Amino acid sequence: MRHLTYLAVLAGCLAGALWLEPFLRVNVLRRGRRLALTVLPVAAVFVLWDLAAIAAGHWHFDASQITGIFLGGGLPLDEVLFFLVVPVCAILGFEAVRAVLRRPAGDE
Repeated sequence: MRHLTYLAVLAGCLAGALWLEPFLRVNVLRRGRRLALTVLPVAAVFVLWDLAAIAAGHWHFDASQITGIFLGGGLPLDEVLFFLVVPVCAILGFEAVRAVLRRPAGDE
């Protein structure tokens, strides 16, 4: 089960943040296009950064703590999910604070 450690951490992040969507009605997930335009460009940059670091031998992953599913260039699926899950959780947290403080986002 240790090979699921990375995924378990990501699941914990999601569990800690997803409840904000319905409870505080932050509408992050309901605005999928906006979320994708926010997260995907940044994720792409970090995927390229990781690929460069892996190719240069500066970065590696503990094989005992990841699923073992690799994408091109030796990049684990777990790492790509990290680049998607963590920003979504951060945005949910940011929007939750904004909702509680009743601060406008500036795009209303």
